[in-house]
Amino acid sequence: MTEIQFWNIINQLDWKKETDDAVVAPAIRLLSTRGIQEILSFQDILANKLYQLDTLAHAKQIGEGSYGTEEYFSVDQFLYARACVVANGKKAFDHILRHPKDTPKDLSFEPILSIAAKAYEMKTGEAFDYLPAINYETFSNREGWKRKAS
Repeated sequence: MTEIQFWNIINQLDWKKETDDAVVAPAIRLLSTRGIQEILSFQDILANKLYQLDTLAHAKQIGEGSYGTEEYFSVDQFLYARACVVANGKKAFDHILRHPKDTPKDLSFEPILSIAAKAYEMKTGEAFDYLPAINYETFSNREGWKRKAS
């Protein structure tokens, strides 16, 4: 799968729908029409995007619960905030990657994380048992956490 194909699938998210499942449904349907390798590649590209956003500079900008502003920092909340950035498309992702201070505040979109799994299950009828080569969990990007947040 190419970057263009990845972003075309992300662009299928239907923000006019009222539920998260309905928002991601068109992307899941489209991805499920692709081959197994493309579904796995989608997950790899998504993992890479989330990893790139896993930085101290971004963690300090997510709004309530930002890193360093409260006693407790939720690694899951930060992951879902990064997922929201990717869900908003290539232009938003590229901008936020370069300008962490513009990270959307108090927004998250966890359902993007399950697009590949649901597409795989729709296509094969089997459970998705795939781990991308890049770990996108919070604090995985060690270099991103070494840099001084501005």
